[in-house]
Amino acid sequence: MLFLLEEVELKPTEMAIYNYINANLDKVIYMRIRELADATYVSTTTILRFCKKFGCQGYADFKSQLYHYAKSIKENNTLIQSLDQTIFTEFLQRTTQPDFQRKLGQAIDFILQSELLFFVGIGTSGIMATYGANLFSSLYKFSLAVTDPQNSPVYYVSEQFDEHICLIVFSVSGQNEDVVDYINRFRLHHIKVISMTNSANSTIARISDLNIPYYINVETYQETNITSQLPVVYLLEYLAREVYYQKHKDM
Repeated sequence: MLFLLEEVELKPTEMAIYNYINANLDKVIYMRIRELADATYVSTTTILRFCKKFGCQGYADFKSQLYHYAKSIKENNTLIQSLDQTIFTEFLQRTTQPDFQRKLGQAIDFILQSELLFFVGIGTSGIMATYGANLFSSLYKFSLAVTDPQNSPVYYVSEQFDEHICLIVFSVSGQNEDVVDYINRFRLHHIKVISMTNSANSTIARISDLNIPYYINVETYQETNITSQLPVVYLLEYLAREVYYQKHKDM
């Protein structure tokens, strides 16, 4: 509630004060205690009691906390930038570089050696995992999307399938603990892991057999990651088409 993470038990009168503050945040941070009391039809004593429920020594302390809270909200609500197409053209140019092509070729080899693909991701990356599984199921072989790793156990994977499974993992940050744990459990079976992350220095990148970093600007809005997934879509479609071509070229 306001600047506190936990809920505060409020009486009806105090709830009315809370609702007023919440609706008039920009005004309240500049109000004197008497002005707030008059605006909410209570006494200054009631306002002080309200402040103490929020862990503040007095009204000045409460206003200071409220000011920083209001400031953080404004920062989180900053308008997002319009789409910059140059970051995508720069990414596409990087994909033509020898080192990047080598990584793509290695990914194609891993996939062609596999009989079953697991596409793993959470949140927006989970959407990419689902898209990848659908795309490769259509163009290559049956694939599965894992968007809830915590509830997707791998304890009973038969050893005879170990060499025929490939994990393809998506994560912008490369640090998601649930995904890291899932990869580590698969690595006990010596299963190949390909990851697509925004940085080659992340945990997921380091524990993968092959990492394909795409390096674009990370964007957040209201604490939500809205980093573009266009590089991931390109990588998926490139790999799927190349795998399809390799599979059918000698037919």
